[in-house]
Amino acid sequence: MAQSSGGGVSRVVASLATGQLASGYRVVVACLPHSGLSAAAARCGAEVLAWRATREPNQGLPREVRDVYQLLESVRPDVVHLHSSKAGLAGRLAVRGRLPTVFQPHAWSFNAVGGGLRIASIRWERAGARWAHQVVCVSEAERAQGVAAGVEAPYTVIPNGIDVDRFGLAEPAARDRARLRLGMAPSDPLAVCVGRLCRQKGQDILLNAWQDIGARVPGARLVLVGDGPYRDLLRHRAPPDVVFTGEVGDPRDWYLAADLVVLPSRWEGMALAPLEAMASSRAVVLTDVPGALESLPPGQAGRMLVPRGDARALAKVVTALLPDRATCDDLGGQGRAHVRRHHDVRSMLERTEAAYEAARASQRPAVGRGRVSRAGGRRPPVTSARRGRSGSAEPDAAREPDR
Repeated sequence: MAQSSGGGVSRVVASLATGQLASGYRVVVACLPHSGLSAAAARCGAEVLAWRATREPNQGLPREVRDVYQLLESVRPDVVHLHSSKAGLAGRLAVRGRLPTVFQPHAWSFNAVGGGLRIASIRWERAGARWAHQVVCVSEAERAQGVAAGVEAPYTVIPNGIDVDRFGLAEPAARDRARLRLGMAPSDPLAVCVGRLCRQKGQDILLNAWQDIGARVPGARLVLVGDGPYRDLLRHRAPPDVVFTGEVGDPRDWYLAADLVVLPSRWEGMALAPLEAMASSRAVVLTDVPGALESLPPGQAGRMLVPRGDARALAKVVTALLPDRATCDDLGGQGRAHVRRHHDVRSMLERTEAAYEAARASQRPAVGRGRVSRAGGRRPPVTSARRGRSGSAEPDAAREPDR
């Protein structure tokens, strides 16, 4: 279950659904109707149920919680996997530990707010943890943030994984062909940022840095790939050498076209875009937020990580690397080898299955007034149920992030 309709979280959910279906599971994805995630889940063969939820908590929350409860009554899942903060909020309030529940924050909710809202968010995460049989973090740094905030939970760290082969080995001519398809000049130094246009992803910081980069790197171009609530604000501030693509269903060509991929996030769990860029043999520059260090190959952190929110430091690193295509390609080759070793989607699938097994094993007896139906024999999980050879669910098997 996820509220996020696009971005990295939806790609993670779609990857899990694809792998679980291939393993013989039944997969049910509850998400916004007519969204990128609903389309991706349907394409891979998952059952898709409409869950109409807003990104932020508001007066509609009781209705969203009720809808979750009713969805679970109709599906009767073995395992509930909640992706990101809104699904984590509504889902845990609806289930309250009566079913094996896995919560995956994909960056903690309290990172997105300050002041009293941050305090309230931390208090909720502490309280809601008792209704999660497993909390899956996508990096050790994300887990450490939860522990430091006093969120006591059975944690499992499962780094984000991607299908490296889908991105292909980028031979030298791949860049020229991608630029031809996209209408970009073959020789211009090109930086690309892939992500939702929002405060979290920090494109405004990159634009501040670009004033210096553009002045120091002749012919340099910047492309912002994605859409979001900051679109108009960023367009108003951007110089003419910045291109806005809008929503892009498949960013592979933009990775291939790039000399350098930049993600200046203010917070993350572990961003998917840098992994995809490295799978495309592209060098990446990241801000030092949770998951960034763990994404990079050993030895690149000192060169490719900059302090969060520091536009001057970001400009210095990008200015040094962007015109040096040979160095960027060498760093990108190291990145591809690293992603293949440490962020393969098959490892993510296996570890997620283990988290489901652990959630089922640790579930405590249900208490409280409400009830999620447990009658009628073996239930499929909301994200999956393993099928036996006869087509019925096996009796002892159970098997699924952007705010």
